[in-house]
Amino acid sequence: QVQPVESGGGLVQAGESLRLSCAASGRAFSDYNMGWFRQASGQEREFVAAIDWTGDTTYYADSVKGRFTISRDNTKATAYLQMDNLKPEDTAIYYCAASRGSSFGSWGHGTQVTVSS
Repeated sequence: QVQPVESGGGLVQAGESLRLSCAASGRAFSDYNMGWFRQASGQEREFVAAIDWTGDTTYYADSVKGRFTISRDNTKATAYLQMDNLKPEDTAIYYCAASRGSSFGSWGHGTQVTVSS
């Protein structure tokens, strides 16, 4: 089982970019689909993006489509979330998660992203 660890969060202004990283310790990172989720203060956690174990197939929430890009490097056991044209409504704690089936069972502790207007 892999254990994701997120990094790369911070405070930026609207329109700027950030790249989040998710380093996964454990065995067989390349066997796992990876996903990014976020939870804003007072809100439920929501899906942001996902990528299959090959890196060939990606999925995005409508709210980030065209602005965020998920990718992975299996040789480094790391997944990424490139976030461009950030908006204040993107402010949240971002979580990385791993899945070998239909649900995400391994979660990181999250990294804070704050976008000021």
